[in-house]
Amino acid sequence: MRNPQDGKSATGVSSAIRISLTNYGPWRHFVVSKVNKTSELEIVGEAADGIEAIENALELKPDLILLDIGLPNLSGIEVACRLAETFPRTKIMFLTQNSDKELMAQCLSNGEMGYLVKGDAGGELLPAIKAVMQGSQYSAEQLGDSYLSCSS
Repeated sequence: MRNPQDGKSATGVSSAIRISLTNYGPWRHFVVSKVNKTSELEIVGEAADGIEAIENALELKPDLILLDIGLPNLSGIEVACRLAETFPRTKIMFLTQNSDKELMAQCLSNGEMGYLVKGDAGGELLPAIKAVMQGSQYSAEQLGDSYLSCSS
């Protein structure tokens, strides 16, 4: 049973969707400010590069991982491939400035559930998270055939 006043269940455990966020500093602040507007979502970890993203996921076991593609030390695509094997139930969504349709198709064909271009994040971030957490794949555009996969 959930206590609507604090977002926690009667047992004291948060019922919020637990999110790990890996992105450039100012974008992390933007995402945190958007997520903090709803009690259904909670940022449980933040990282600045791909290696930290993996460490956070291993430690925190989030429900959703938000990743940039162009991360230092290890790309977001490589992070997603590695984490998808370890945490098959954890949803992964890219939040990136790259709007290339082939790259978007590659990411979604790898099994990631969402791809959101940063320029659209102001109005689409929360609906995108909701769609992904409900099991729908989310992207701003309809995509054609898949291109590459983690095993490529």
